Formats: sequence, structure tokens, C-alpha cells
Amino acid sequence: MSAAATLEHDDDQARDPELVNRAVVAVDAAGGDHGSEVTLGACAEALASDSLLHLQVVGDADELTAWQETLPDADAERVAVVGAAETVAMDESVGDALRRKTRSTMGRALELVFEGSADACVSAGNTGALMALARSILKTLPGVERPAICAALPSRRGLTTVLDLGANASVSADHLYQFAHMGTAVSRATGGQESPRVGLLNIGTESIKGNDTVRRAHQLLSASALNYCGFAEGHDIFLGELDVVVCDGFTGNVALKCSEGISQLLMEELRTLGRGGVAGKAAATAARPAFGMMRKKFDPRHYNGASLLGLTGVVVKSHGAADVVGFGNAIATAAAEARAGLAERIGAEVVQLL
Repeated sequence: MSAAATLEHDDDQARDPELVNRAVVAVDAAGGDHGSEVTLGACAEALASDSLLHLQVVGDADELTAWQETLPDADAERVAVVGAAETVAMDESVGDALRRKTRSTMGRALELVFEGSADACVSAGNTGALMALARSILKTLPGVERPAICAALPSRRGLTTVLDLGANASVSADHLYQFAHMGTAVSRATGGQESPRVGLLNIGTESIKGNDTVRRAHQLLSASALNYCGFAEGHDIFLGELDVVVCDGFTGNVALKCSEGISQLLMEELRTLGRGGVAGKAAATAARPAFGMMRKKFDPRHYNGASLLGLTGVVVKSHGAADVVGFGNAIATAAAEARAGLAERIGAEVVQLL
């Protein structure tokens, strides 16, 4: 084929919506608290709801082949079974995972991304092992000093991108500055924000508040080209005035777990409201449509799937205790980030800082 013909062929591919929107996600089927019972159920639902999604499911080959045969033909054709016998235990040390489990279901799923046969990886397994194996196999993007864990949390006006959520308990001002750029890239790629509003999490909004690291990061961000809005407090994550909130991993993880607990409490209160006698049942019946919308908005399962940013490929970490709905959302998040070219966008954002 001539060079001109090759270019024309590539242009045709670029214009083909099916090729543009196709996403291949490698799934660690053995990870998480519930193993394949949840992951395979979520895979089946994800295939049924997204006709352009292809999955490379990694785990026990016999089990996966038997499961594949239960799928409708159109869905089964979009599944590739990848055998891997070893698994990374939820309590396994990072060192052991790096030394002994590179051929585990988790490691093999990451290798598929590295090899280019998959666009993204999803695992509900050991977070520390996933981050360590991802850094070892995929490597970090040029210029990225520390990968960060990022997730979108519900707010009054949509979603707020928050990072770091646990990868780095201790950070420098330069790290926070870089996280802000990575979070901006995420908000642009997946949230459609042209100029995302960025806040730096602190114990107050006054300039004198916070430790030396946070105040130094504030100075760096104030002098940057980002749409930096200054210090933010914990409640600002949910008020909708910011698109990106940046913090160290210790603080971010505490904020995330608190928000999950509040969401679970709210869901439980809504469920028990109708069990409080005749008056309670009548009130619950009248408010059922509103309660349904609230459940959907604040159900933490719909926000499951934290992204490991700063790597050369897309990696999404599902909560270990996720059910089928939660793990399915993690698969959908990975597919959306792959389609948006998130790793490339973060690379382009960070390279400007070099």
C-alpha cells in the first residue's frame, strides 16, 4: 500500500465512530473481596450496556471459558480469556507482590496494557500492590514524580475531581502543584471542563492557614496558568464551586472514607424512613420519587473506580468490597478514560512543567 493510500486508510479509521469509540479493558477477575462472583457479573452487564466495549478477562482459564459460554453470542465475541493462576492477596505485602506476583491476574492485566493489546486495566485487588505493579510494569509518564489516586465525587453541580486519595501520604509542594495539573487534565478529558476551577484543600481559606507545604503549593499555583481559586475546605468538595480539589494522600483518603460513610448513612436513613409507622410510610410514599433521585445521586457504588494517574496507561482501582454495580462503574470509568486518551492528555499537561 502506498504512503498516500495508508494515510487515507488511517483517516477512514479515524472517521469510523466504531473504531474511535472502541475500548479494550483488561479485567483482573480474581481481585477484590468477592472475587469472580462480582467481577464476572459486572463484566456481563458492562458488555450488555456498551456494544463497543471489548474485555480481556484475566483469571482461571477454565472458569472464564465456562462463563464466556453463558454470554449471548454478540457479547461473547467481545471477550478474550487470558489465563493466570496466581492471585495477589488483599493483605499481601507490596514487596512480595513485586517479587513473586508479576504473573498474577493483576500483573497480567497490567501487562496487557503495556503490550498495547488493552487500553486500560481494572482491578479490585490490593491497592498498594496495584500501584507498585503498575509503576513497575507501565512506568510513570515523563516528568511525573509521584502517581496519584483520583476519583470523581458528587457535588451540588455535578462532579468534583479529587486527588490524591491515598497513594502519597507525605508530599512536597511541587507534588501538589503537579497533582493540580494532572487533575486539570482529568477534568478536561472526562468532565468537559475547558478551564477547570482548582482548589487546594486546607484547614481554612485564609492565607495564613495550613502548614508550610500547603502554603508553598498555594504560591506555586497562584503563579501558574491554571484556573486556581485558592484554598478550599472539606465541604467545598461537595458544593460545586470547584472542579478539582488537590491534597496529600493521607488527607484525601480520610475525606473519601468520610464521604463514603455519610453516603451509606444517608442511604440507610432513606431505607428505614418508611418503617416508622403509618405516618412514616405515608411520608415515604409521597416522597418516593425524590428519594429515588437522592439514592441515585449519593449511592457510592455509582462513583466507584479511582484512577491511578501519572502512568503511561489507564489503570482504575475498584473498591475491594464493590458489588456488581460498583465494579461495573469501575469498568465504565476505565473505558471512558481510555476513549478520552487520558494518559496522553496528562502527559501533555505535565511535559509543560519540565
